Amino acid sequence: MLGVSTDELSQPASPASVRAAGAVDVHAHIFPAGVPDLAAETGDERWPSLEAGDAGSGEGRIMCGPRVFRVVRPSLWDLRARFAELDGAGIAAQLVSPVPVTMTYWADADLAARYQRQLNDAIAREVSASGGRLAGLGGVPLQDPGRAVAELERAVGQLGLRGVQIGSRIGDMDLADPRLDTFFAAAAACGAIVFVHPIDGGGGTIRRTGQPFDFGLGMPTDTAIAATALVFEGVLARHSGLRVLLAHGCGTFPIAFPRLAMGALLTGHIDEAGFAALPDAVRRLWVDALVFDPANLALLVERFGAEHVLLGTDDPFVPGQLREAQEMVRKAADKGLISEPQAEAILGASARALLDLPARAAD
Repeated sequence: MLGVSTDELSQPASPASVRAAGAVDVHAHIFPAGVPDLAAETGDERWPSLEAGDAGSGEGRIMCGPRVFRVVRPSLWDLRARFAELDGAGIAAQLVSPVPVTMTYWADADLAARYQRQLNDAIAREVSASGGRLAGLGGVPLQDPGRAVAELERAVGQLGLRGVQIGSRIGDMDLADPRLDTFFAAAAACGAIVFVHPIDGGGGTIRRTGQPFDFGLGMPTDTAIAATALVFEGVLARHSGLRVLLAHGCGTFPIAFPRLAMGALLTGHIDEAGFAALPDAVRRLWVDALVFDPANLALLVERFGAEHVLLGTDDPFVPGQLREAQEMVRKAADKGLISEPQAEAILGASARALLDLPARAAD
């Protein structure tokens, strides 16, 4: 739906309607129609492309060459379909990011830079057509940090995107790799949000492969390793203005953090002063609340503070989460696991502050 006018879209996009409506979702994906198919051009079947379904079938497909990578719903590329679902779930706005398979860190840097630029242009058009209901994150060719910085600055400074999505690891680089410091410095300087998402569906992170291991353990572990690098290996300390949002409740990091901290102290990785400062460092991170259990949500609030825990749904990939993610937050409040003000913060107030959206109108 490139170039669609806002009056064609279903339902409210004005600042007033965003202010008056409901929740804000910070973990949702988009694959705009019209991104070039580099698999067809280059013969490399790893490049992802979208085959958008027609009005009759509705169903679309993410392709990697001739292989169907994933069957997808129209809301992945069609704003009209997306907004109908958001309206039904009472979600006012979304921060949308690229589908993770588009993080093409395996590719030649020149081609990756071209692909990410075209993808970012397409996402920016969709955000512009949304009339305020979408904020966008782009992608960068982080296998070449210099090109990544250039595309980050273009995406934020020229296209108006709020930042970029990156993988939890970049090829052979973990996030504390010194080669990535120029990128993190640039992100801090331009106020970009850096959304860290696990790579390759969690594959290759743990000794077991397949399901439910990759989804249930690989992805959370991959995210936890990324968070550990940021906190324990100096990335946050080196870049004081860096704003990092991690997917899936920061994975297994919240429960592992006390053991990580004790291990760092016992092995001399940090001293007593560093040990005491760790909780404040952790609270510099933002996380989504996509943890599927109210009890887990209470731990997120303890680790990160409710002002840094934000509603996430993984829309449109995890069925039912547009509603169920909100219900989980409300159940946590009903059970006394978090307070009502904390629930309100998670459902929207904290995301509005991070994204500089209008405050929710009083009931």
